[in-house]
Amino acid sequence: MRSTATDRPPDDRSALSWFLAGQRAFVSLPALILMAAFTGFGGLAQASGMSLPQTVFLVAFVWALPSMIVVVGAVQAGTPLLATMLAVALSAARLMPMTMALMPVLRADKTPKWVLYALSHFVAVTAWVFGMSKLPDLPRAARVPYFAGFSLTLTGVNMIVAAASWWAATSLPPIAAAALVLLTPLYFILSLWRAAARAPTDRLALIFGMAAMPGLHALSPQFDLLLTGLVGGGLAILAGRVLPKPAAPESPAAPAADITADLGLDGADRAGRDGEGGR
Repeated sequence: MRSTATDRPPDDRSALSWFLAGQRAFVSLPALILMAAFTGFGGLAQASGMSLPQTVFLVAFVWALPSMIVVVGAVQAGTPLLATMLAVALSAARLMPMTMALMPVLRADKTPKWVLYALSHFVAVTAWVFGMSKLPDLPRAARVPYFAGFSLTLTGVNMIVAAASWWAATSLPPIAAAALVLLTPLYFILSLWRAAARAPTDRLALIFGMAAMPGLHALSPQFDLLLTGLVGGGLAILAGRVLPKPAAPESPAAPAADITADLGLDGADRAGRDGEGGR
């Protein structure tokens, strides 16, 4: 009978040892990609009038980069607080199913609920992919300290990166500062475009949203982000109902495999997980 992730034998290593192992796992391609995105966020925050403490606070307590972009844009546009809260909540709703999928993998029998609540704060795409890829191969008792070591290091390092890029933006030439500001939106546009390779309506939503943004900003600067999402997404849904659906590929790749490949997880990790079966 094949063993599963829950059949892993106990390990004699201490929780601190697993925490330090999670910190060492931070040195990876996904973390470097995220650091590049936070480099752009620091410049964007500085250009939008956010102070250095406010920028670092957003990284620590909002964490998910799309939500932070929404907050910065809303503050710059003078969006009312209630509308800002709604926009941030909508942007973060995608994290709920990811958190629900990760928690059963993360927890052990005696893990306090408050620990799970605290670690759920760090669930965003990079940490989620890391957890779903690495944790099933670890003993149950090792998973919480290992994930905590990785997540706390990832957040702490990006707080420093955002602060450094905020400070650098104040002393760079205008052209270089503008390029720094553009890193984050460019990163998101390219990432979303690539992720939508098999979903034409998602790409249409990007196209319609970018086309509608200037006019909606002129019409209502305070609600331009929310309106852009509604208009772009609504038009894409309507177009998806009218346009013929593309033929399905003969052998589509598994979405999870695509994510791990995009974020630099090696084939050996995936092959080892596939060989376990039943997960």
